[in-house]
Amino acid sequence: MTTSTLHLASCGFESACQISALPLGHRSRDLHGHSYFATVRAELPAGWASFPGGEVEELRRRLEICVVPLDHAFLNHVIEQPTDENIARWIRRRLADEFAVPGIQQVGIQSTQQSGVDLDVDGMAHVWRRYRFQAAHRLPNVPVGHQCGRMHGHGFEVIVHANQDLGERDISIDYDHLDAVWAPFHMQLNYHCLNEIDGLHNPTSEVISSWLWQQLKLQLPELSWITVYETGSCGATYDGKAYRIWKELTLDSAVRLKHAPQGNLLGGIHGHTFTLRLHLCADLDAVMGWTVDFGDVKTLFAPIFKAIDHRPLYEIADLPDGDTASLAAWVLAKGRAVLPELDRVDMYETRGSGAIISVGRDGPVIPV
Repeated sequence: MTTSTLHLASCGFESACQISALPLGHRSRDLHGHSYFATVRAELPAGWASFPGGEVEELRRRLEICVVPLDHAFLNHVIEQPTDENIARWIRRRLADEFAVPGIQQVGIQSTQQSGVDLDVDGMAHVWRRYRFQAAHRLPNVPVGHQCGRMHGHGFEVIVHANQDLGERDISIDYDHLDAVWAPFHMQLNYHCLNEIDGLHNPTSEVISSWLWQQLKLQLPELSWITVYETGSCGATYDGKAYRIWKELTLDSAVRLKHAPQGNLLGGIHGHTFTLRLHLCADLDAVMGWTVDFGDVKTLFAPIFKAIDHRPLYEIADLPDGDTASLAAWVLAKGRAVLPELDRVDMYETRGSGAIISVGRDGPVIPV
């Protein structure tokens, strides 16, 4: 099985800014501030860190030093128009040129929990905005006794991702434009029964994501993909071509890194509340309206999860090491034996810092 590995690091910084390119009266044109959150994903060569397993810590260290000029600063003194996109581009250039970080695949900036920009490997900036709606639904085609066959409800979340480099406006796509495009859909979905909406007779996460794609693409040609959270721990993405679902879990486990040098704290017994995200890609079942049943994912993966949750991971004989890349690779191999649709595992030791192991197509970025 051929896999690709990305190491991830993140850090926050507090800054003030004003964006004069915005029209008069726009709230972000005046002086204001944010608690920013920066992330970087990089395909690092072997031997880049001082020891195997130390990649995340080293990548995070360099990112933290990189953003020092932005922390508790007026961003306009550093970046002329400090939009989220321009901040991401500044960080990417500085990481590559001044901090010798190779293989950068993505740099993300979140200015709020609800909005941000992800700069991909090709330099395209995908702006995103998170929306919420409260709705009921039932799945009419599930077997008798399946819990989703009963009418129930969710606090759904939708993330609209758009390639703002394809826009033709002066500052490309801003968050207010996304808000305006989304507003009619919020009215249509919020506090309604989804089954009663034309096109949503069988409102699985996958069907909702493709329905939204088809509707939104007409008004937002720059649309990159749609992310739908059915709950806080599972959902689907659709990019007009392929469906992906994910299931998220947390595990509280003890680790130590076997290759850490003497005196390095990572070599001692320590632990994390890891966030584990399983990604599965498959064709849509035309009758069921899903790719894989979330319930089946949970059931089939349960023995693997129990083997690593609330455990000393350094005692697992076939786990090479306790770093997130080793752990994610182990989970992917074990998981594919029972869930062949599993093609990617994200493992975070802290928010935004960890590793992604994938088979084939990496798939869309989902904000952390």
